[in-house]
Amino acid sequence: MRRKEREISDIQELEAIINNCDVCRVAFADGNVPYIVTMNFGYSGEDGKIYFHCAGEGRKINMIRKNNYVCFEMDTNHVLHEGSKACDFGMSYSSVVGYGHITIVKDPVERISGLNQIMSHYTGKAEFFYKQDLLEKTMVLRLDIREMTGKRK
Repeated sequence: MRRKEREISDIQELEAIINNCDVCRVAFADGNVPYIVTMNFGYSGEDGKIYFHCAGEGRKINMIRKNNYVCFEMDTNHVLHEGSKACDFGMSYSSVVGYGHITIVKDPVERISGLNQIMSHYTGKAEFFYKQDLLEKTMVLRLDIREMTGKRK
């Protein structure tokens, strides 16, 4: 990171940023073709995993099957600071960027646990009931975080 004074490496600070974010952007690559998707998520801090849900087919699923190494990004706490001239404007923010491998979750117990992580992130509640037919249609993805860093301005 170029601006070391803005870097965040403390896991508790990183998790505070993650817990304050409402979406996660996941970047996929197929050869030299990038593809980024904004997704709802649930973070499991104990084991460094991020869970997502999506349809069972489409571009991102095809890309995962070809190359499951991804980059992710989240940001929050945006505040515009106005200036008298255009170059005097600035923006405060907190962000997290990381890398890891994303996989399709097959295990039924982990699928429900992942969905609970997602729901808990947005509601603060712990457990939920899922209709079996919808559960079978819903793809659950798990991103195993290999590295992440944060930045605050």
